[in-house]
Amino acid sequence: MKLIVGLGNPGPKYRGTRHNIGFAVADEMAGRRSVPFESSPVDTLVARVRGEQPLLVAKPLTFMNASGEAVGALLRYYKIEVGDLLVIVDEVQLPLGRLRARPTGSAGGHNGLKSVIAHVGEQFARLRIGVGRGDGRRDLADHVLARFEADEQGEVARMTARAADAAELFVSADIEAVMNAYNGPEPEPGAAPILATE
Repeated sequence: MKLIVGLGNPGPKYRGTRHNIGFAVADEMAGRRSVPFESSPVDTLVARVRGEQPLLVAKPLTFMNASGEAVGALLRYYKIEVGDLLVIVDEVQLPLGRLRARPTGSAGGHNGLKSVIAHVGEQFARLRIGVGRGDGRRDLADHVLARFEADEQGEVARMTARAADAAELFVSADIEAVMNAYNGPEPEPGAAPILATE
């Protein structure tokens, strides 16, 4: 079973913020399959997909800075190998819409990733989604906890769908395939998207 975890903060206060783009991608993946999120034995909401390629899509309810508690508990409870985990997070160092997948690595200053690493180690795949830095004079916490601007909404919708496509490819293939297909600029309009095979 593959486990896709979108990081974010629970509650309506944080819905639609830059820090919650991981939740948005998780919602997109579950919505494509019409699978609802439900409570689980650990502190997360989960959408469970059964079939030839069983999949668990999760949104931790621990708040961003304690995400690792939920991720570690999910791996243990559902007996999932860390190699089958993909964590999806926002990234202020990438321009809006840019994706970057990596098989391992450091937290890079992201508190959610820092927590996951503390609980499961560094050997898990991660997909960073560019949310832009905005005004460098603005406090970083204020920036990531702010909602996207009205003129960014089109790009946000595109990158959410593209990140979900990347996660789908991780489910059907592996992180190397995701890196080859999605690390770099978005393809020109009209180019055929690379989607997971059924």
